[in-house]
Amino acid sequence: MKASRKQWIKFAIVTALYLLFLLWVRSWWGLVVVPFIFDIYISRKIPWGCWRRLKNPVARNVMSWVDAIVFALVAVYFVNLYAFQNYQIPSSSLEKSLLVGDFLYVSKVSYGPRVPNTPLSMPLAQHTLPVLNCKSYIEWPQWDYKRVAGTGHVQLNDIVVFNFPAGDTVALNFQQTDFYSLAYSEGRRLLPKEVEMDSLTREQQRAVYDVYYAAGSRQIRQNPQLYGEVVVRPVDRRENYVKRCVGLPGDTLQIIGGQVYVDGKPTPNPEGLQFNYFVQTTGMYISEEMFRQLGISRDDQILVSNGQNASIAALEQLGLDYRDDQGRLAPVYHLPLTKQMHDALTGNKKLVSRIVMEPEDYSGPMYPQNLYTKWTRNDYGPIWIPAKGATIRLTEDNLPIYERCITAYEGNRLERRPDGIYINGQRTDSYTFTLDYYWMMGDNRHNSADSRYWGFVPEDHVVGKPLFIWLSLDKDRGWFDGKIRWNRLFKRVE
Repeated sequence: MKASRKQWIKFAIVTALYLLFLLWVRSWWGLVVVPFIFDIYISRKIPWGCWRRLKNPVARNVMSWVDAIVFALVAVYFVNLYAFQNYQIPSSSLEKSLLVGDFLYVSKVSYGPRVPNTPLSMPLAQHTLPVLNCKSYIEWPQWDYKRVAGTGHVQLNDIVVFNFPAGDTVALNFQQTDFYSLAYSEGRRLLPKEVEMDSLTREQQRAVYDVYYAAGSRQIRQNPQLYGEVVVRPVDRRENYVKRCVGLPGDTLQIIGGQVYVDGKPTPNPEGLQFNYFVQTTGMYISEEMFRQLGISRDDQILVSNGQNASIAALEQLGLDYRDDQGRLAPVYHLPLTKQMHDALTGNKKLVSRIVMEPEDYSGPMYPQNLYTKWTRNDYGPIWIPAKGATIRLTEDNLPIYERCITAYEGNRLERRPDGIYINGQRTDSYTFTLDYYWMMGDNRHNSADSRYWGFVPEDHVVGKPLFIWLSLDKDRGWFDGKIRWNRLFKRVE
């Protein structure tokens, strides 16, 4: 049957669009699809729609649904890879800039979409298929990192969606904690003997940390009933995180008193910047209406002491010793507050007696966990952020900082031997980076697991840029009680 002029025009348009797509992604293996496009529109040798000729109406109806579902899945697959994807804010790490329950339109084009590491995967599933509880992707083939040209690059203070770098290795029963932090934590628990690190040399300190990690890692791997199976995930199958970029490749970053400095200069703080505080009242309890006015969710409304429990002594050491007329310690709350919220509570003298910032001993271990630094979440660094093509001299003081970049992210084999450092079998005291790196932090500075805890974000982990909020749901409210935050719909992400 001879093809009509209309068929030829359709074929020409579809083929031209497809070739432009291949030119954009620079992947000419896709030319193998062109003969199939020719067959669909011109030759029609392959019976693509043979199910339409089925005599059984039930079978024909089922196949029509299968055909529609397959087409939808293929379309969603390519849209999610190269154009945009939906992302829901799962935690409060970026509040108040982004809220739990915000649904984001994340543009892949803003920074350039990545060609997938694992192309054979199920759309809309990051790494695990729901219900079946199995991998949503096939391990082979795995392609090398390549990013298609986009409209721009990551800029300072951009909010960025990225794959969690420390999520390359995961204990399935502890997926909210990266394997490395979990191993060090378990190692310290198993080997509780106090070690005075100040009295040790760098080499001795490193040996102590190596013992912690080895003991913790062994504990995790030998107890799958408790920790779950330990799995390794490709870059594009690691959990998606969203944070603010506060440091670019080549920058030297330092945090002093909670203020971020880049190359010695303070950076502008986001309007929604938050820190944790202990808030002591004058004897009253903070009402639900007051919490709503402040914008503090129920999960963050933590009553630490009602004047009767065992935490009184610890609170009094913080200066929270206000007592009511009956001699009881006034109620104390543990709350994340922006400057505006802090000022509103400070000015309410009838309700609030004292506000104290959460002390630094709440910080926990900082990155890198195998280097003794005394850094905290409020006083961190200085630390240099690697840039592609830059060369550094490797020392005992900086090797733990850049070791993951050299090995886990850039695929080299690094060894410490008595006579020095060896990379891929060659003795060296320097290294040239092949990727750019970024420093990501949450605006909710005391409730954010970010670069301060697990380190740099390599460029191949960057997913996209959130452009706007297309839906926002408040989990603390009902459908007829303000569940939909109408004022946030289609709000641009600044």
